[in-house]
Amino acid sequence: MRGLKSLSSLFIFALVLVHGVNGENPYRFYTWKITYGDIYPLGVKQQGILINGQFPGPQIDCVTNDNLIISVYNYLTEPFLISWNGLQQRRNSWQDGTYGTNCPIPPGKNFTYIIQAKDQIGSFFYFPSLGFHKAAGGFGAVRIYSRPRIPVPFPPPDRDYTVLAGDWFKTSHRRLTRILDAGHNLPFPDGLLINGRGWNGYTFIVDPGKTYRFRISNVGVATSINFRIQGHNMKLVEAEGSHTLQNMYSSLDVHLGQSYSVLVTADQAPKDYYVVVSSRFTSTVLTTTAVLHYSPTIQIAPSLSQARSIRWNLTASGPRPNPQGSYHYGMIKTSRTIMLSNSAPFINGKQRYAVNGVSFVPADTPLKLADYFKIGGVFNLGSIPDWPSGGNGYMATSVMAADFRSFVEIVFQNWEDTVQSWHIDGYSFFVVGLGQWTAASRSKYNLRDTVARCTTQVYPKSWTAIYMALDNVGMWNIRSENWARQYLGQQFYLRVYSPANSWRDELPIPKNALLCGRASGRHTRAL
Repeated sequence: MRGLKSLSSLFIFALVLVHGVNGENPYRFYTWKITYGDIYPLGVKQQGILINGQFPGPQIDCVTNDNLIISVYNYLTEPFLISWNGLQQRRNSWQDGTYGTNCPIPPGKNFTYIIQAKDQIGSFFYFPSLGFHKAAGGFGAVRIYSRPRIPVPFPPPDRDYTVLAGDWFKTSHRRLTRILDAGHNLPFPDGLLINGRGWNGYTFIVDPGKTYRFRISNVGVATSINFRIQGHNMKLVEAEGSHTLQNMYSSLDVHLGQSYSVLVTADQAPKDYYVVVSSRFTSTVLTTTAVLHYSPTIQIAPSLSQARSIRWNLTASGPRPNPQGSYHYGMIKTSRTIMLSNSAPFINGKQRYAVNGVSFVPADTPLKLADYFKIGGVFNLGSIPDWPSGGNGYMATSVMAADFRSFVEIVFQNWEDTVQSWHIDGYSFFVVGLGQWTAASRSKYNLRDTVARCTTQVYPKSWTAIYMALDNVGMWNIRSENWARQYLGQQFYLRVYSPANSWRDELPIPKNALLCGRASGRHTRAL
């Protein structure tokens, strides 16, 4: 491994030159060593996935358009991949880090991700995407700051805090995988973590009168959470790269895979206050601290009202100098409607999860490689319908075809009794409506100032409608952020295709791309 690391370092600059990232923007270099190690997040010794010995992993701080060169060395005894929740990988799904786009990094091997934070700002995170590795750690924060000359619609905070929160199991990720593979549901989580720590295990230090930014991400695998700070109000300023209208909240629901930024002013009497994370929409309520607890009642209306209040700040600049509101998404005519319905069928006697009746099964070759090398028999376009069929569930490697530069309406339908959380790699989308959907609902869409984001919730027995411009060529994962549901099939891939075959639309395959499955033995391209 040591020799491989030295050899790899010699070629990184050459890889950067041929990869096509922008030379005029700064480069940030990272070397990550992936290992197993002992962790004690809930007071019990567990085997966790560490990055450079850290749990959670190292934080990435960068600026809009920075180039990130991340060399990952896999010291585990099994294959490994990292994906980047919310980073759009413009023209470059080669770097997305899901099994549909990348070969896993074999044990003892290295892969270098070459990513540009192209035209993005905001709060995101990375995580291990293979199997149930996500339940063992390996996640960390990604913070993309605005360029110095781009105005931000709030004064600079005195400090910027990251809050990586989510559910946690004392059961090992291997055991959780075996439970799912046997057709059973996951057990209820054992607790909640804040930045890898359990009950009262983490301290945020503040000075009286100063204002702090808290970037909150739900990195769990099973439950929505509620975040609050005892005695303090929170001003929402950002949701996954979009500046929002600056509403005040005493607590904030953060669903699986979602990220927010809030400003909190230390304006109370100097003493200790609780930062509280509790599970949401669960019959048993988990928390990381002591709270006044009433018998649980699941009330959707307050959370739905809160979700509708999260809106775009039209006058604020995003990653570019022009205001966010200069993009009039509501004036663009949609060319296609896609209806996506989640379900929980039993297939071959085992619990599975599905989208439009199709429960996703990984292929023996990453879909992006099969598409690039034109390898037949790996997947079929149209293997998932645009609308739910209402039939019995079945298993397939589901890939939906879509045209570059089209503008689509997607309606997520949820007929189940639990909150769903959906993520789309490679894109931000506009959440135009929530509730009970019919064609008449379009007259009530928010076509002016809804927030653009990459992860959205769908309430029980409800729907969420989004508008999305398909302006990013590639093979993109659409998935449930409930990791058991994702693992057991509630995901598929969207192939956004441009016939131009031009570097203007999509970057070429990386020279250092790992080739596996039916792509083994083929060649990428000349250096």
